[in-house]
Amino acid sequence: MLQSRNLPADGKIVPMVSDFFDFSIYIDAEESLIHSWYVNRFMHLRQTAFRNPDSFFKRYAEVGEEEALSIAEGLWQNINLKNLRQNILPTRPRADLILQKGPNHLTETVALRKL
Repeated sequence: MLQSRNLPADGKIVPMVSDFFDFSIYIDAEESLIHSWYVNRFMHLRQTAFRNPDSFFKRYAEVGEEEALSIAEGLWQNINLKNLRQNILPTRPRADLILQKGPNHLTETVALRKL
C-alpha cells in the first residue's frame, strides 16, 4: 500500500493507493528474524497445510528435510529477500506508525511520525 511509482514526465497527477488512507502502519523486524521466521514457517507447513493433496505446495511435503530446507533457503534468497529489499523496505519511511517486532514476535518499539 505504501509503494510509490515513478511520476509521469508530463506532470499529471497520479493517484497512489496510500492517498486513500488516513493512517498507515509498517510492521518491521530485523532481516535475520524475518529470514528465520520464513524458513521455520516453511518447514512447519510441510507437516501441516502442504500435506493437503490439493495444495500447490504438496511437492514440498514430499521431499526430505534437508532438501526442504535447501528449497526454503532458495526461495528466501531468490524471491522473498529480493522482494523485501526492493519493494517492502523502501516503503518504511512513508508509514505513519512503525512497529518493530522482536525475536518472539512481540512489538518492542513503536515509532509514531508527527501528524
